[in-house]
Amino acid sequence: MNDTVRQFRDFFVSLKLTVVLLVLSMILIFAATLDQVHLGIWAVQEKYFRSLFVLWHVREIPIPVFPGGYLIGGFLLLNLIGAHFYRFKFSLRKSGIWLTHVGLILLLIGELLTGLWQEDYQMSLTEGETKNYAESFRNNELVFIETTDPKVDDVVAVPEPVLAHEKEIQHPKLPFRVLIRSYFPNGVLGLRSENAQIPAAASQGVGPKLVVSPAPLTFRQDERNAPAAVLELMGPDGSLGTWVVSTHLAAAQTVKLGDRTWRLGLRFERDYQPFSLTLLKVTHDVYIGTDIPKNFSSRVRISTPGEADNREVLIYMNNPLRHGGLTFYQYQMNSEQGMSVFQVVRNPSWLIPYISCTIIVLGLLLQFGIHLAAFFTRRRQMVAA
Repeated sequence: MNDTVRQFRDFFVSLKLTVVLLVLSMILIFAATLDQVHLGIWAVQEKYFRSLFVLWHVREIPIPVFPGGYLIGGFLLLNLIGAHFYRFKFSLRKSGIWLTHVGLILLLIGELLTGLWQEDYQMSLTEGETKNYAESFRNNELVFIETTDPKVDDVVAVPEPVLAHEKEIQHPKLPFRVLIRSYFPNGVLGLRSENAQIPAAASQGVGPKLVVSPAPLTFRQDERNAPAAVLELMGPDGSLGTWVVSTHLAAAQTVKLGDRTWRLGLRFERDYQPFSLTLLKVTHDVYIGTDIPKNFSSRVRISTPGEADNREVLIYMNNPLRHGGLTFYQYQMNSEQGMSVFQVVRNPSWLIPYISCTIIVLGLLLQFGIHLAAFFTRRRQMVAA
C-alpha cells in the first residue's frame, strides 16, 4: 500500500473524523431547530438534511456555508464501514458489536433511501365520496384536459418547476404552444373594477375581471403557497389570448380550437391509483363528560376494478391502512361535515428502520449477554479457587 492510499484509508477510518462528524451533525440539528420557526419542517428538511450543503443566498447567488445532512451522513457511513472492517476483527466475543454496527449502517442507508424515495400526499373525502387519486401537499401542476369526447378525458399535466423555469411549453397532444408571460410562486388574486387603471390579468376566461399581485413565500407548516401564472396560447393561426391560472381558481376555464375543447387550470399535483377509496363513515369519540378526544376513525371501502378483493377497513390513529405500496394515515377530520383527510405516504424503504432497530437491539443484547456470561464464569472460578 503506497503512502497516498494509506493516507486516504487512515482518514476515513479515523476516530477523529467520527468525532468531527458527530459535532457537525449536532450543530446542523441545532441550527435547523432554530430555523424551523421561520421555514417550517418541510423546508428545513430540504435545506439542512436532504442536501449536500446548506446554502445561503447573497443577491440570489447560492453560497455553501455548512455541510448538509447528505454529506455528513455519507461520510459517517463511509467512516463506520471503513473503521468496522479495518479496526474490528471478527470474533465470537465481538459478534454483538458487529451486529450492532450492521444495524447502524442499515439505519443510515434507510434514512438516505427514505429521503430519496418517500412521497407525501393527502386524500380528502366526505361520507359517500369515492376517489382514486391523492393530492400533493406542496407540489402543483398545470393541466390541459381535453373534453371533446364525453366518455374520456385526455389530460396533459405540466409540473410546476417546468412552468416556473420554461418560457415556452409544447406538447404533442396540444395543437397550440403555451407561452409563459409571468409566473408568481405565491400570488394573490383580486377583483378588478371596471374603471380601474390597473390592467387586467388576462384577456380570456376570468382574466378580465382579475388582477394578480405577488405575495411573500410562506414556509409555515399550516400554510401553503398559491402559485399563479399568466399564459398566452399560440395556435396555428396566431394568438388565442392570454389566460390567468391559479390554485385559488376552483373552476377550470375553457379553451376551444376548431371542434376541440380543453379545460385548463392550475391544481395540486395528483397521484392516480388503480384502486379507489370510498369513505363510509367517520367517527369522533370523546371521553364521557369532557371534550377530550378519545378516538378518530374512518371506515373506508377499497375497490379495484375487475378484481374481487374489495373490502372494508377501519383507519384510526396508529392503525394505518397499507395497500398498493401506499400507507394511509388518519390525518385530519371534521365529523360535523362528515369529512376525513388521510395522509398518503409512498415509501418503498419503510421496513428498513424497523429491521435496523431490531438488529441493533439484538446486537446489544448479544454483546451484553456475552460479557455477562464471561463475568459469571470468572466469578465461579474465583469462588472455586
